[in-house]
Amino acid sequence: MSTILKNVSKQYDEGGKVIDNISAEIKTGEFFVIVGPSGCGKSTLLRMIAGLTEISDGTIKIEDRVVNDLPPKDRNLTMVFQSYALFPFLSVWDNVAFGLKARKNDAAEVNQRVDDALRMVNLDEFRDRKPRELSGGQRQRVALARAVASDAKICLMDEPLSNLDAQLRIKMRQEIYALQRKLGLTLIYVTHDQVEAMTMADHIMVLNESKIQQVGTPEEIYNNPANEFVASFFGVPPINILPAKKLSGNTVQVNNDFEIELDQEIAQSDFRIGVRPNEMTVAKSDELHANATIKAVEFLGDEKIVHAKLSHGGNISIIVSSETDFEPYENIEVSSSNNVLLFDLNGKSIEAKKTEAVANA
Repeated sequence: MSTILKNVSKQYDEGGKVIDNISAEIKTGEFFVIVGPSGCGKSTLLRMIAGLTEISDGTIKIEDRVVNDLPPKDRNLTMVFQSYALFPFLSVWDNVAFGLKARKNDAAEVNQRVDDALRMVNLDEFRDRKPRELSGGQRQRVALARAVASDAKICLMDEPLSNLDAQLRIKMRQEIYALQRKLGLTLIYVTHDQVEAMTMADHIMVLNESKIQQVGTPEEIYNNPANEFVASFFGVPPINILPAKKLSGNTVQVNNDFEIELDQEIAQSDFRIGVRPNEMTVAKSDELHANATIKAVEFLGDEKIVHAKLSHGGNISIIVSSETDFEPYENIEVSSSNNVLLFDLNGKSIEAKKTEAVANA
């Protein structure tokens, strides 16, 4: 049951476009994640697919049927909200069964679907409890069970894990992914968390300022970002973006602090370079040869993150082994490894091959 968005836009009378000319195809059985910062329009787009928000322009098709004017109940989909949306006065079982009963399903069928759904999310023993007697993770699983119990083949999720603590989010990510694969659901999932997007998605749509920045697999998004925004959004800590200029041949100078020898020529004389923190190298140095100063060091167990300020301005982050001994205010010499991204002055990606870095003499 594919879902096709074609030139979909949303504009309110009092302002500009909240969603601007969005086109995408979400294939049957796919885990499709819509990701972006707060206010980019991702939840509005999900509500438009659900029929909860009217579209201004464009077409939404579900299984080759235009659904622009169909109410939510006729779109054959279900939705899991961030706030769980459970009835506090109903038991877990009755919360899951509510929608099925409202649609006048056969009683035996309702019992079978609800029981199966509760077993699937490991809540069978909590069937008689009220939501107030459950933890946040258990409440979210009730909402998942309600979606599973439905016969809808499309499930929409709007930041369902944002209210949970870090450890529970990891567990719930695994449960949602396993459920989606087991049931063969088409799952359209909205989040601002890049880790959720990278770990669960078959394809990711990256939104920013109401527009699509890129659609691709997690690997494509990370390794071949379309622009600086996409490159900066994925990765912890974020990629280092620095000004660069061509010197001669394939040699470029980064931030006037170190040089990189590209293995192919680049046409632009001035551009920007992106280096992931794990692709940078760092060594202690005396004041004469140093090109950066350490600002802070974060210990993360198996690694450390060194935050430094370059001599010619600009901040960078470098991932190093936890055994390394770096202290704030130390002078260091930094350079880049052989894996960089290049962007023009408008922030658009420039295709380039791998590089070899050499530090300034």
